[in-house]
Amino acid sequence: MAVAVTDVGHLPRGAVAGIGSAVLFGISAPLSKLLLPHADPWMLAGLLYAGAGCGLALFRFAQAAAGRRGSMDRGNRLRRGDIPQLVAIAVIGGGVGPVLMLIGLQHLSGVAGALLLNLEAVLTLALAVTCFGERLTRREGVAAAVVLGGAVVVSVDTGPFRTEQLGVIAVAAACLAWAIDNNLTARLSSRNAIDLVRVKALTAGAGNLVLAHLAGHAFPSPAIGALALGIGFVCYGLSIVLDVYALRYVGAARESAFFATAPFAGAVAAVPLLGERVAPRELAGGLVMAVGICLLIAARRRAAGQDLAASASASAG
Repeated sequence: MAVAVTDVGHLPRGAVAGIGSAVLFGISAPLSKLLLPHADPWMLAGLLYAGAGCGLALFRFAQAAAGRRGSMDRGNRLRRGDIPQLVAIAVIGGGVGPVLMLIGLQHLSGVAGALLLNLEAVLTLALAVTCFGERLTRREGVAAAVVLGGAVVVSVDTGPFRTEQLGVIAVAAACLAWAIDNNLTARLSSRNAIDLVRVKALTAGAGNLVLAHLAGHAFPSPAIGALALGIGFVCYGLSIVLDVYALRYVGAARESAFFATAPFAGAVAAVPLLGERVAPRELAGGLVMAVGICLLIAARRRAAGQDLAASASASAG
Protein backbone atom coordinates (compact mmCIF):
# COMPACT_ATOMS: atom_id res chain seq x y z
CA MET A 1 0.00 0.00 0.00
CA ALA A 2 1.63 3.22 -1.12
CA VAL A 3 1.00 6.10 1.24
CA ALA A 4 1.99 9.68 0.63
CA VAL A 5 3.33 11.53 3.63
CA THR A 6 2.02 15.08 3.74
CA ASP A 7 2.84 16.16 7.29
CA VAL A 8 6.27 15.65 8.82
CA GLY A 9 4.65 16.28 12.20
CA HIS A 10 3.26 12.75 11.94
CA LEU A 11 6.76 11.26 11.97
CA PRO A 12 6.98 10.70 15.77
CA ARG A 13 3.61 8.93 15.83
CA GLY A 14 4.55 6.94 12.76
CA ALA A 15 7.87 5.93 14.31
CA VAL A 16 6.17 4.76 17.52
CA ALA A 17 3.58 2.80 15.55
CA GLY A 18 6.15 1.27 13.19
CA ILE A 19 8.61 0.24 15.87
CA GLY A 20 5.77 -1.00 18.09
CA SER A 21 4.48 -3.14 15.24
CA ALA A 22 7.95 -4.57 14.60
CA VAL A 23 8.60 -5.35 18.25
CA LEU A 24 5.26 -7.12 18.68
CA PHE A 25 5.79 -9.22 15.56
CA GLY A 26 9.42 -9.93 16.44
CA ILE A 27 8.68 -11.31 19.90
CA SER A 28 6.09 -13.69 18.43
CA ALA A 29 8.93 -16.12 17.63
CA PRO A 30 10.28 -16.59 21.19
CA LEU A 31 6.76 -16.45 22.67
CA SER A 32 5.60 -19.17 20.27
CA LYS A 33 8.64 -21.26 21.11
CA LEU A 34 7.59 -21.13 24.77
CA LEU A 35 4.29 -22.79 23.84
CA LEU A 36 5.71 -25.46 21.51
CA PRO A 37 6.40 -28.01 24.28
CA HIS A 38 2.69 -27.87 25.12
CA ALA A 39 1.07 -27.72 21.66
CA ASP A 40 1.52 -29.30 18.23
CA PRO A 41 2.96 -26.80 15.69
CA TRP A 42 0.02 -27.26 13.31
CA MET A 43 -2.55 -26.69 16.04
CA LEU A 44 -0.56 -23.78 17.50
CA ALA A 45 -0.36 -22.06 14.10
CA GLY A 46 -4.13 -22.28 13.81
CA LEU A 47 -4.65 -20.77 17.25
CA LEU A 48 -2.22 -17.91 16.59
CA TYR A 49 -3.95 -16.89 13.37
CA ALA A 50 -7.41 -17.43 14.84
CA GLY A 51 -6.44 -15.04 17.64
CA ALA A 52 -5.28 -12.46 15.11
CA GLY A 53 -8.42 -12.81 13.02
CA CYS A 54 -10.81 -12.64 15.98
CA GLY A 55 -8.92 -9.67 17.39
CA LEU A 56 -9.11 -7.75 14.11
CA ALA A 57 -12.80 -8.65 13.76
CA LEU A 58 -13.46 -7.21 17.23
CA PHE A 59 -11.38 -4.15 16.37
CA ARG A 60 -13.38 -3.55 13.19
CA PHE A 61 -16.66 -4.05 15.11
CA ALA A 62 -15.61 -1.50 17.73
CA GLN A 63 -14.51 0.91 14.99
CA ALA A 64 -17.86 0.58 13.23
CA ALA A 65 -19.78 0.97 16.50
CA ALA A 66 -17.92 4.22 17.13
CA GLY A 67 -18.86 5.45 13.67
CA ARG A 68 -15.25 5.43 12.46
CA ARG A 69 -15.30 2.61 9.94
CA GLY A 70 -12.52 3.10 7.41
CA SER A 71 -10.81 5.90 9.36
CA MET A 72 -7.53 4.01 9.39
CA ASP A 73 -7.62 2.58 5.89
CA ARG A 74 -9.64 4.14 3.09
CA GLY A 75 -8.87 1.34 0.66
CA ASN A 76 -11.54 -0.27 -1.52
CA ARG A 77 -13.63 -3.11 -0.21
CA LEU A 78 -12.75 -6.67 -1.12
CA ARG A 79 -14.43 -7.94 -4.28
CA ARG A 80 -15.63 -11.30 -5.55
CA GLY A 81 -12.82 -11.34 -8.10
CA ASP A 82 -10.27 -11.19 -5.25
CA ILE A 83 -11.29 -14.62 -3.95
CA PRO A 84 -8.64 -16.69 -5.81
CA GLN A 85 -5.82 -14.49 -4.53
CA LEU A 86 -7.32 -14.40 -1.04
CA VAL A 87 -7.44 -18.19 -0.96
CA ALA A 88 -3.81 -18.41 -2.08
CA ILE A 89 -2.76 -15.82 0.49
CA ALA A 90 -4.61 -17.63 3.28
CA VAL A 91 -3.26 -21.07 2.34
CA ILE A 92 0.36 -20.10 1.65
CA GLY A 93 0.94 -17.17 3.99
CA GLY A 94 -1.50 -18.00 6.76
CA GLY A 95 -1.50 -21.79 6.55
CA VAL A 96 1.84 -23.15 5.33
CA GLY A 97 4.14 -20.33 6.50
CA PRO A 98 3.41 -20.32 10.25
CA VAL A 99 3.43 -24.12 10.48
CA LEU A 100 6.87 -24.27 8.89
CA MET A 101 8.07 -21.48 11.15
CA LEU A 102 6.97 -23.31 14.29
CA ILE A 103 8.51 -26.57 13.08
CA GLY A 104 11.75 -24.68 12.54
CA LEU A 105 11.63 -23.18 16.02
CA GLN A 106 11.44 -26.69 17.45
CA HIS A 107 14.96 -27.31 16.13
CA LEU A 108 16.51 -23.86 16.57
CA SER A 109 17.24 -21.44 19.35
CA GLY A 110 14.83 -18.54 19.58
CA VAL A 111 17.67 -16.15 18.68
CA ALA A 112 18.59 -18.02 15.48
CA GLY A 113 14.96 -18.49 14.46
CA ALA A 114 14.21 -14.79 14.87
CA LEU A 115 17.32 -13.69 12.97
CA LEU A 116 16.56 -15.98 10.05
CA LEU A 117 13.29 -14.09 9.52
CA ASN A 118 15.45 -11.55 7.67
CA LEU A 119 15.33 -13.98 4.74
CA GLU A 120 11.72 -12.94 4.12
CA ALA A 121 12.79 -9.53 2.76
CA VAL A 122 15.35 -11.06 0.41
CA LEU A 123 13.01 -13.76 -0.87
CA THR A 124 10.21 -11.22 -1.34
CA LEU A 125 12.53 -9.14 -3.50
CA ALA A 126 13.74 -12.20 -5.44
CA LEU A 127 10.19 -13.30 -6.28
CA ALA A 128 9.17 -9.75 -7.21
CA VAL A 129 11.96 -9.71 -9.78
CA THR A 130 11.73 -13.26 -11.13
CA CYS A 131 7.96 -13.79 -11.11
CA PHE A 132 6.21 -10.43 -10.89
CA GLY A 133 8.13 -8.29 -13.35
CA GLU A 134 9.87 -5.89 -10.97
CA ARG A 135 13.45 -4.79 -11.58
CA LEU A 136 16.48 -5.38 -9.38
CA THR A 137 19.18 -2.74 -9.07
CA ARG A 138 22.81 -3.64 -8.52
CA ARG A 139 22.69 -2.12 -5.02
CA GLU A 140 19.69 -4.28 -4.11
CA GLY A 141 21.47 -7.37 -5.42
CA VAL A 142 24.53 -6.64 -3.28
CA ALA A 143 22.35 -6.01 -0.21
CA ALA A 144 20.45 -9.27 -0.73
CA ALA A 145 23.73 -11.16 -1.02
CA VAL A 146 24.92 -9.66 2.28
CA VAL A 147 21.72 -10.75 4.06
CA LEU A 148 22.07 -14.25 2.63
CA GLY A 149 25.68 -14.33 3.81
CA GLY A 150 24.54 -13.45 7.32
CA ALA A 151 21.94 -16.24 7.17
CA VAL A 152 24.66 -18.71 6.24
CA VAL A 153 26.70 -17.61 9.26
CA VAL A 154 23.68 -17.97 11.58
CA SER A 155 22.89 -21.44 10.22
CA VAL A 156 26.42 -22.87 10.47
CA ASP A 157 26.23 -25.79 12.88
CA THR A 158 28.65 -28.46 13.99
CA GLY A 159 25.89 -30.78 15.17
CA PRO A 160 24.01 -33.47 13.22
CA PHE A 161 22.12 -32.36 10.11
CA ARG A 162 18.79 -33.70 11.31
CA THR A 163 18.58 -31.21 14.18
CA GLU A 164 19.51 -27.58 13.61
CA GLN A 165 19.86 -27.67 9.84
CA LEU A 166 16.33 -29.06 9.59
CA GLY A 167 15.18 -26.02 11.54
CA VAL A 168 17.04 -23.67 9.19
CA ILE A 169 15.40 -25.29 6.15
CA ALA A 170 11.94 -25.04 7.76
CA VAL A 171 12.34 -21.34 8.67
CA ALA A 172 13.73 -20.54 5.22
CA ALA A 173 10.74 -22.31 3.65
CA ALA A 174 8.41 -20.31 5.92
CA CYS A 175 10.06 -17.10 4.72
CA LEU A 176 9.55 -18.24 1.12
CA ALA A 177 5.85 -18.84 1.84
CA TRP A 178 5.56 -15.35 3.35
CA ALA A 179 7.47 -13.89 0.40
CA ILE A 180 4.85 -15.36 -1.95
CA ASP A 181 2.18 -14.01 0.37
CA ASN A 182 3.75 -10.52 0.28
CA ASN A 183 3.86 -10.40 -3.50
CA LEU A 184 0.28 -11.64 -3.87
CA THR A 185 -0.92 -9.22 -1.21
CA ALA A 186 0.80 -6.36 -3.05
CA ARG A 187 -1.59 -7.05 -5.95
CA LEU A 188 -4.46 -6.30 -3.56
CA SER A 189 -2.81 -3.24 -2.00
CA SER A 190 -5.71 -0.99 -3.02
CA ARG A 191 -8.06 -2.99 -0.80
CA ASN A 192 -8.83 -2.23 2.84
CA ALA A 193 -5.75 -3.60 4.65
CA ILE A 194 -7.41 -4.55 7.93
CA ASP A 195 -10.29 -6.35 6.21
CA LEU A 196 -7.82 -8.13 3.93
CA VAL A 197 -5.72 -9.43 6.81
CA ARG A 198 -8.79 -10.26 8.89
CA VAL A 199 -10.11 -12.54 6.15
CA LYS A 200 -6.68 -14.13 5.72
CA ALA A 201 -6.19 -14.72 9.45
CA LEU A 202 -9.67 -16.11 10.13
CA THR A 203 -9.57 -18.40 7.09
CA ALA A 204 -6.06 -19.67 7.81
CA GLY A 205 -6.69 -20.05 11.52
CA ALA A 206 -9.90 -22.00 11.11
CA GLY A 207 -8.43 -24.12 8.31
CA ASN A 208 -5.34 -25.11 10.28
CA LEU A 209 -7.37 -25.94 13.38
CA VAL A 210 -9.75 -28.18 11.44
CA LEU A 211 -6.99 -29.91 9.48
CA ALA A 212 -4.82 -30.42 12.56
CA HIS A 213 -7.77 -31.94 14.42
CA LEU A 214 -8.62 -34.24 11.49
CA ALA A 215 -4.97 -35.32 11.38
CA GLY A 216 -5.27 -36.49 14.98
CA HIS A 217 -3.52 -33.64 16.78
CA ALA A 218 -5.10 -32.84 20.11
CA PHE A 219 -6.14 -29.37 21.19
CA PRO A 220 -3.87 -27.99 23.91
CA SER A 221 -5.11 -27.29 27.40
CA PRO A 222 -7.49 -24.32 27.82
CA ALA A 223 -4.73 -22.26 29.42
CA ILE A 224 -2.29 -22.86 26.55
CA GLY A 225 -5.04 -22.28 23.99
CA ALA A 226 -5.96 -18.96 25.60
CA LEU A 227 -2.32 -17.90 25.66
CA ALA A 228 -1.92 -18.79 21.97
CA LEU A 229 -5.03 -16.80 21.03
CA GLY A 230 -3.76 -13.84 23.06
CA ILE A 231 -0.30 -13.97 21.49
CA GLY A 232 -1.88 -14.20 18.05
CA PHE A 233 -4.05 -11.15 18.71
CA VAL A 234 -1.23 -9.02 20.10
CA CYS A 235 1.74 -10.17 18.00
CA TYR A 236 -0.13 -10.53 14.71
CA GLY A 237 -3.44 -8.67 14.96
CA LEU A 238 -2.38 -5.62 16.97
CA SER A 239 0.95 -5.54 15.16
CA ILE A 240 -0.90 -5.25 11.84
CA VAL A 241 -3.11 -2.44 13.16
CA LEU A 242 -0.03 -0.49 14.27
CA ASP A 243 1.60 -1.19 10.91
CA VAL A 244 -1.38 0.36 9.14
CA TYR A 245 -0.95 3.48 11.27
CA ALA A 246 2.77 3.57 10.44
CA LEU A 247 2.03 3.31 6.72
CA ARG A 248 -0.48 6.13 6.96
CA TYR A 249 1.75 8.44 9.00
CA VAL A 250 5.19 7.96 7.44
CA GLY A 251 4.75 6.11 4.14
CA ALA A 252 5.94 2.76 2.89
CA ALA A 253 9.66 3.56 2.67
CA ARG A 254 10.08 4.66 6.28
CA GLU A 255 7.70 1.94 7.47
CA SER A 256 9.88 -0.73 5.87
CA ALA A 257 12.88 0.61 7.77
CA PHE A 258 11.04 0.46 11.08
CA PHE A 259 9.63 -3.03 10.43
CA ALA A 260 13.06 -4.36 9.46
CA THR A 261 13.89 -4.27 13.19
CA ALA A 262 11.40 -7.11 13.88
CA PRO A 263 13.83 -10.06 13.57
CA PHE A 264 16.37 -8.32 15.79
CA ALA A 265 13.69 -7.47 18.38
CA GLY A 266 12.77 -11.16 18.45
CA ALA A 267 16.40 -12.20 18.88
CA VAL A 268 16.87 -9.79 21.78
CA ALA A 269 13.60 -10.90 23.42
CA ALA A 270 14.63 -14.57 23.20
CA VAL A 271 17.42 -14.00 25.71
CA PRO A 272 15.23 -13.16 28.76
CA LEU A 273 12.11 -15.05 27.61
CA LEU A 274 13.86 -18.33 26.85
CA GLY A 275 16.95 -17.94 29.01
CA GLU A 276 19.15 -18.23 25.94
CA ARG A 277 22.62 -16.89 25.33
CA VAL A 278 23.64 -15.37 22.01
CA ALA A 279 26.22 -17.61 20.37
CA PRO A 280 29.18 -15.92 18.62
CA ARG A 281 28.01 -17.13 15.20
CA GLU A 282 24.51 -15.77 15.86
CA LEU A 283 25.94 -12.41 16.88
CA ALA A 284 28.21 -12.30 13.83
CA GLY A 285 25.44 -13.41 11.46
CA GLY A 286 23.00 -10.94 12.99
CA LEU A 287 25.40 -8.06 12.48
CA VAL A 288 25.99 -9.05 8.85
CA MET A 289 22.24 -9.31 8.30
CA ALA A 290 21.69 -5.89 9.91
CA VAL A 291 24.17 -4.35 7.49
CA GLY A 292 22.47 -6.10 4.57
CA ILE A 293 18.98 -4.96 5.62
CA CYS A 294 20.21 -1.34 5.97
CA LEU A 295 21.75 -1.54 2.50
CA LEU A 296 18.55 -3.05 1.10
CA ILE A 297 16.36 -0.30 2.57
CA ALA A 298 18.71 2.39 1.25
CA ALA A 299 18.75 0.76 -2.20
CA ARG A 300 14.96 0.55 -2.30
CA ARG A 301 14.64 4.22 -1.36
CA ARG A 302 17.13 5.17 -4.05
CA ALA A 303 15.29 3.10 -6.67
CA ALA A 304 11.93 4.56 -5.59
CA GLY A 305 13.35 8.08 -5.83
CA GLN A 306 14.66 7.41 -9.32
CA ASP A 307 11.28 6.02 -10.39
CA LEU A 308 9.49 9.10 -9.04
CA ALA A 309 11.93 11.41 -10.77
CA ALA A 310 11.49 9.56 -14.06
CA SER A 311 7.71 9.64 -13.69
CA ALA A 312 7.74 13.37 -12.95
CA SER A 313 9.99 14.02 -15.92
CA ALA A 314 7.70 12.02 -18.20
CA SER A 315 4.65 13.91 -16.91
CA ALA A 316 6.38 17.25 -17.46
CA GLY A 317 7.29 16.23 -20.99
